[in-house]
Amino acid sequence: MLSELRIRDFAIIGELELSFDPGFTVFTGETGAGKSIIIDAVELLLGGRADSSMLRSGTEAAVIEGVFVLDPQRLPELDALLEQDDLLEDSGTVLLGREIRRQGRNICRINGRTVGLSQLKAIGEWLVDVHGQSEHLSLLRVREHLQFLDRFARTDDLLGEYSAAFRRLQELRRQLAELRSAAQERARRAELLRYQIDEIESAGLREGERAQLFGERERLANAEKLAGLALNALAALAETTGSENSAIDRLGEAAGALLHLGEIDPTMRGTSERAQGLAEELGELARQLGSYLELVQPDPLRLDEVESRLGLISDLSRKYGEDLPAVQGHAAHAQAELEGILSAGESLEALQSEEARMLVRLAEVGPELSRSRRHSAKLLAEQVAAGLAELNMAGAQFAVDLQWQDDPQGLPLEGRRVEFGPTGLDKVEFLVAPNAGEGLKPLAKTASGGETSRLMLGLKSVLAQADRRPTLIFDEIDQGIGGRTGGVVGRKLWSLARDHQVLCVTHLPQLAAHADQHFKVEKHAQ
Repeated sequence: MLSELRIRDFAIIGELELSFDPGFTVFTGETGAGKSIIIDAVELLLGGRADSSMLRSGTEAAVIEGVFVLDPQRLPELDALLEQDDLLEDSGTVLLGREIRRQGRNICRINGRTVGLSQLKAIGEWLVDVHGQSEHLSLLRVREHLQFLDRFARTDDLLGEYSAAFRRLQELRRQLAELRSAAQERARRAELLRYQIDEIESAGLREGERAQLFGERERLANAEKLAGLALNALAALAETTGSENSAIDRLGEAAGALLHLGEIDPTMRGTSERAQGLAEELGELARQLGSYLELVQPDPLRLDEVESRLGLISDLSRKYGEDLPAVQGHAAHAQAELEGILSAGESLEALQSEEARMLVRLAEVGPELSRSRRHSAKLLAEQVAAGLAELNMAGAQFAVDLQWQDDPQGLPLEGRRVEFGPTGLDKVEFLVAPNAGEGLKPLAKTASGGETSRLMLGLKSVLAQADRRPTLIFDEIDQGIGGRTGGVVGRKLWSLARDHQVLCVTHLPQLAAHADQHFKVEKHAQ
């Protein structure tokens, strides 16, 4: 509700501060005293159009501020909107401010922070409905008619069920679009992964193979030199030259001599066994050299094979990892990714199947939601007509127009495709005929003035529980009505104030008599 209003240098107002109570408040006073100017200031505070002609004569700026006390449970969307723009200071209050300067610039503030006019207007629409010549009137915004009807019809459960299915359908279609748009890229990626996996697997890499190949390459590259050295060593150990025995033979002779020596001198016993052991070691060494000579024979073909194999291993290491575990790890990851890509086809089929199920579900719940709305629309029309009759508008008519619109991409229903959205299948608009004999026409195109205000009062009286805006303002509601009807209007406004804060500008005492709070507006020259 609007708790405080401060106005300075606006139109004929020098300075004004008002504190408002909950319930029904009226403004009375002579014509031209400034009653409607107060309402104009509120409209400006809510984001209405502004120009320098609104400034009080002789001043450079007009300032309007309003403090609104909120019930967070009633307007959780407003808290979310403020928090989204980092404007939420206290969930219990909102401070709006507007400053208009003579040079044309105006400043908008929410909770002390400068904001754009569109932000101020978006917040203001949640706080106040001004019934008169006003662009702030929610009932004149066709986009809100469906919300009013749903709250009147209490379609929360059906609408929640439908909306959940619709959101799931949108998510499924988003995932399907991503899968389909990326199909060509996935095919290219799969081809690359297959190549990498085949390249690694066909190489048949073995643990320790690189070190082994390096050693073999070194031997093959130096085969002639290694063979010569081994042959010289073998010759020195085992070959006999001229009259000289080999090193092994001579060591055997030494062992025999030491044997006899030990027989004579016990202290030298055992030296023969050591010499014999050395002779056997030299013999084993000679045999190893012989085997080695067979391995180090020059083999150009094998050297080429080794070089090629090392080149392959080096190439794989450069591309996929510095060692065998890294290369094998890359192959494993590539295989897992490939399997994921190949399963995308299965995912596509699963998503398409679920999409079909969601369409079937929407085709079930959507018409059921629409039937509930149509039934409630008739009740709403009857109640509004009865309320208008009490307001001396017995000839007025009210109706709710619900339409399904065709859409080639829409939901298949009853042999046609119907446009559907997050709130259902229905396009809803309120229609009125203010006077008998007039045809029904959109509420948003009705004439302004007191007649429209009474029409809105009739609607608001029925939709009181459905309208969550805390403050309702009625300007010029008593135009064209007498005292008896004024009393009826007053009672309806007082009744409406049980669920809202209601502010009204009036000339009728029969209406004003029902107010909880009464301001008399007077103009004094200075």
